[in-house]
Amino acid sequence: MRGFLSLFRHLEGPQTAGRGPAFWSLFSLVLVAACAYPLFSDGYTVGNTVYFFVWVFIALSLCLIWGYGGSLSFGQTAFFGIAGYGYGVLTINFGSAYGFTLVALVLAIAIAALFALLLGYFMFFGRIAGVFLGIVTLAVTLMLERFMAQTAGPEWHIGSARLNGFNGMSAMPPLTIPWPGEPLVLFADIGLYYVVLGLLVLVYLGLRILMNSAFGNVIVAIRENPERAEMLGYDIRKYQLITFVIGAALAGLSGVLYTVWGQYITPSSMGMTAAALPLIWVAVGGRSDLTSTLIGTLAVLAAFQALTIYGSQYALVFMGVLLVLTVLIAPNGLVLGTMNWLGRFAARFTQRAG
Repeated sequence: MRGFLSLFRHLEGPQTAGRGPAFWSLFSLVLVAACAYPLFSDGYTVGNTVYFFVWVFIALSLCLIWGYGGSLSFGQTAFFGIAGYGYGVLTINFGSAYGFTLVALVLAIAIAALFALLLGYFMFFGRIAGVFLGIVTLAVTLMLERFMAQTAGPEWHIGSARLNGFNGMSAMPPLTIPWPGEPLVLFADIGLYYVVLGLLVLVYLGLRILMNSAFGNVIVAIRENPERAEMLGYDIRKYQLITFVIGAALAGLSGVLYTVWGQYITPSSMGMTAAALPLIWVAVGGRSDLTSTLIGTLAVLAAFQALTIYGSQYALVFMGVLLVLTVLIAPNGLVLGTMNWLGRFAARFTQRAG
């Protein structure tokens, strides 16, 4: 019981913005509104909202690796694609009977995490850091994208699953949850919305607990001064590797949920554009804070989709300009900067009122 209460105490701490009754009241209000949202909207719009939620996981993974860990990674979309294709291969070959899609979901994430473990071992224990780590992860991502794009021939298959090259893999069964009577089949509508929303809340709260724990404090210390952290007796390579694998698992979760949502996955999900977009979301939100990353990702995704619909030729230009302005005006993130300003304003107002 004491350990359980200790976990709750780690929901707040120096590594995460937002604390106190006011923050958690607002959090509860937003969560209630999110739960009630499907009651006031149609199934198509709710399914489109799931698309936004799916990408938050990969943004949080990059926030963990880059923002807290200090390791710029372009490899999150590689783990995204590996897990997405893994889920497709497993479900096309074994179907959805007896809730196997849930098993496939876990196995696909494990495959992405295992790949990250191997890659991360050679990078971190090989003392690759800084810009070179970004180059290695980008090279791996583009290599996987190029390889998958040329698998269009009939000889490229795993069991019954055709890889289909640049056309991508499709026709995998939807996520199915065993249930008394009839199993729950989750298409891109209200049922999947609640599942993904629940996962998002659990991941967000879990990451807050992790980053405010002793492990999180060590990760931030390594980001600030790896030499000093190592002199204090910490094997920084192990901490960096663990953080990298956790981030890969989150990116893999994003890839699996994307595949579940659209029932397809293509090599373009691991392309250069796909690899760069999460960096923009995290940078705009504020890479050193989970809440800022979550808010910034949803806001930028909404703006990007609107531009894609009404002015597709300018969407990527807008994202590039937004990144440049963020780096020049608010290098710590627009959302995080706004939150800090509001916090200082509230503190001054409270002092004057007192």
